[in-house]
Formats: sequence, structure tokens, C-alpha cells
Amino acid sequence: MESLQQFWVLFMDLVRQFNFADAVDVLAVSFIIYSGIKLVRESRAEQLVKGLLLVVVVFALSNYLELRMMKELLTMFFQFTMVALLIVFQPELRRALEQMGRNGVGKPFSLAAAQKDIEAELKNERRGIYAVADACMTLQKQKMGALVVFERKTKLKEIVDTGTVVNAEPTAAIIGNIFFNKAPLHDGAMIMREGMVYAAGCILPLTKNDSISIDLGTRHRAAIGMSENSDAVVVVVSEETGQISLAINGILTRNYTRETLINALEELLLPEAGSEKKQGFFSRRKRGNEE
Repeated sequence: MESLQQFWVLFMDLVRQFNFADAVDVLAVSFIIYSGIKLVRESRAEQLVKGLLLVVVVFALSNYLELRMMKELLTMFFQFTMVALLIVFQPELRRALEQMGRNGVGKPFSLAAAQKDIEAELKNERRGIYAVADACMTLQKQKMGALVVFERKTKLKEIVDTGTVVNAEPTAAIIGNIFFNKAPLHDGAMIMREGMVYAAGCILPLTKNDSISIDLGTRHRAAIGMSENSDAVVVVVSEETGQISLAINGILTRNYTRETLINALEELLLPEAGSEKKQGFFSRRKRGNEE
């Protein structure tokens, strides 16, 4: 009872000293911890963290059991832990920083400029969407594969540099010619930037997600990998089945028609698309995954 009473007195003292700055501090640290856990659970880093925790447990045991050689070895390892963590978690840290940058940094500075050309941007983007949808229908009938990346906030210069800059007006004929199976650029991906066919023959990073179905080929794995490493929206036409799929944020949805593809792309790419429309797309995406 005496211990409980002392604990209660100490707790009340802390409560009385607690102020607004402390609340902000606690919330900020809680958010950082939550974001870190979420980042780890949504990537391959989860297995790496388990390995690091195992090393910590071994170090504690070696210290308790006085295993001197093991203790010295692990002590040397922990001296370089920070550098090692930066190297090991480089892909995850880069992805997290990119996501932070997408979530509003710089918006106040670009809003005025964006308002000036909003109508032209909408027209260009919509024209590109319709051209890609029409081309996908043609390629689907002819059983020709396609991989189209719609660039959004994350600029894809590194990806563009692996292909050939085209910078052409979007039409179904041009897109179809690019992916014609005898064309020089048909094996790579096409990059759509601001409604234009910006580049073709580009090489995309493959997903490293081990849970992806073995039925998916390299084209689909590249689409998922691209969507994992950026905020891009990726359209895939299967060469084997002619099926049209859409990859975003590492999730692949399938069985799109011309109309559903246009609706999904407009909701994801056009500035005028509201949150309610996007909710509709995500519900369809969930149904697509279940199928």
C-alpha cells in the first residue's frame, strides 16, 4: 500500500507539471514511432528489424553470462549501427521521405501557378487518358503487351533516362505503334507526363514483394515495383491474356474495361477529382483484388 501511495503521489506531481509543450512533444514522438512501425510492417524491413532485435538479445545474454569475446564482437558491431541502419534501410527511408514530400510540402508556393493553367492541364491529362484507354483496347484485341506509367508528383527522371524521350502528342495510334511487337521500344515502359507521351522504352524496377502471385510476369512485377517506388499510376496490358490491370501504391487491380479504366485514371490523375470519387475507386480496387 505504501508503494502504491508513493506511486500515486509521484504520478499526480507529473500530471501537475504536464503542460501544452509536453503534450505536443508526446504526440509528435508517438506519431514518429507509429510511422516507423507502419513503415517496417509494410516493407521487407520487418524481417531486418527482427534480426536486429535478435542481435540485441544475444548481446544482453553475452553481457549477463560474461561471454567476453561475444560481447566485444557485438560492441564493435553496435559502434557502426547507425551507419549500418542507414545502408540497410535506405530503400525504406527514401520511400518514407518521398511520401512526406508528396503530402503537401511546397503546395502553397505552387498553388498560384497551378491555377493559371488548370484548364489546359485538365484538357491535356484527359486527352492522354483517353488515348491510353483506346490504345489498350486495340492492344488487348491483338494480344500485345503494354506498360504505361502516368507520372504524378514524383518526377521519374531516373526512369526516363533509361529510355528514349519522345515528347509527342498522345494518340491511340502513336501508343499502339510504340507497343507493336516489332517496334524497337515495345519491350520497355512508356512514361506519360502532363498528358504527353514523354518517353518510351524505359526500364522499371521490379517489385521485391515475395507474396506476389507466381502467375504474374515481368511486366506486371515492373508495374507493381514502379508503383511501390513512386506515386505513379501504372497501366498494364497482358500479352498472354489481353487483360488490363492498374498498379498504384504497390497494389495491382485487374479486369478493367475501357470505361472503368478511364474512370479510375480520371479519379487518380485529374485535380478536380474529389475524395468521394477516389473512395469509389478504392472500393473497386478492393473488389478487383478479391477477384
